[in-house]
Amino acid sequence: MDKIRLGIIGLGYVGLPLAVEFGKKLPTTGFDINAQRIAQLNDGIDLTLEVEPELLREATKLTFTSEREALRDCNVYIVTVPTPIDEQHCPDLRPLLKASETLGSVITRGDIVIYESTVYPGATEEDCIPVIERISGLTYNTDFFAGYSPERINPGDKEHRVTSIRKVTSGSTPEVAAFVDTLYASVITAGTFQASSIRVAEAAKVIENTQRDVNIALINELAVIFNRLNIDTEEVLEAAGTKWNFLPFRPGLVGGHCIGVDPYYLTHKAQQVGYHPEVILSGRRINDGMGAYVAGQLIKQMIKQRIHVQGARVLILGLTFKENCPDLRNTRVIDIIKELGDYNVALDVYDPLANKDEAMHEYGIRPIDQPAVGAYDAIILAVGHREFCDLGIRRLREWGKPAHVLYDLKYALPRGAADLRL
Repeated sequence: MDKIRLGIIGLGYVGLPLAVEFGKKLPTTGFDINAQRIAQLNDGIDLTLEVEPELLREATKLTFTSEREALRDCNVYIVTVPTPIDEQHCPDLRPLLKASETLGSVITRGDIVIYESTVYPGATEEDCIPVIERISGLTYNTDFFAGYSPERINPGDKEHRVTSIRKVTSGSTPEVAAFVDTLYASVITAGTFQASSIRVAEAAKVIENTQRDVNIALINELAVIFNRLNIDTEEVLEAAGTKWNFLPFRPGLVGGHCIGVDPYYLTHKAQQVGYHPEVILSGRRINDGMGAYVAGQLIKQMIKQRIHVQGARVLILGLTFKENCPDLRNTRVIDIIKELGDYNVALDVYDPLANKDEAMHEYGIRPIDQPAVGAYDAIILAVGHREFCDLGIRRLREWGKPAHVLYDLKYALPRGAADLRL
């Protein structure tokens, strides 16, 4: 361990917390192609809100850079770049392959490359390693080695942080697997689990979020059924939850860069080997359709309350993909916004955590600074930010006109306080 010089490739929600923990103990170089991000981190600022300034200061052996050459002195590399999907829901490996190209240009004999990015089984050794071999001229498992330890991070969660979540590890040889496990065990207080192979570790990660996605899809479908039966979904879930083995999932929008994305990596690989996954894709269709369903429910309720829909003003509270987190990637709130736009309503989006410039760049939406009192025909509590929940029902209602609809998607308000719940 004394000879390890660590390089972390990608300093987002996954890479930065990991770099900080390793940077307390080992010489660590944090690399990101975004020079602005590096400048902010060097100033002690993390706009993702995952790492507080005092924690950054504790990582005394950590340096940040956007210069590729600064990685050349490292001998162990950890890749933590995004793995998104394209418009056709196919895996987009470009960030991962670009990172592999970078590694191929700096890696030397005896080095170890560990991937954390979520992928389908086989991607590390079938897609990434050949890139490193081609550019470096080195041979896999002879000149350099690999490991896979899937990221386990929960953005916005200050209780379950990188060190307190058990980590799965693996390596390309038994010796490398043991090394990778020992490396992570040095910072992960919750412990590690050494998988038998890289492919097993890759598969374990991708099914974690697939399982959650399918379970949430079931609850979303039940919510649609119960709404038609005029039964309160939360009451049903509370009653069912009195049994010890009932899983406590809740309905809602399913976005972000994990649950709403990872299942497509698995289904892509399944179809490559000749199997058409039915349950997983069915769950994806249900969850991807919830934004349109929410918009339709709101419009029906407005009509019931004799609120003129065309030209109505609607306030959307929250744009990020989850509560207490500024991450806008793959937010499904945008589905509600697009659907309501077809009804020619005027939309204001208010999210104190979202970066306005990023929202404009990604979605063409600039969140407002503050909602106006008494201005809205409908209000949708779309993201359960602490700031919204702490306001209370009276303050939320003040933003509405004398006759308005309040839709609580997050079960954040007391039962009966909102006009609609999912």
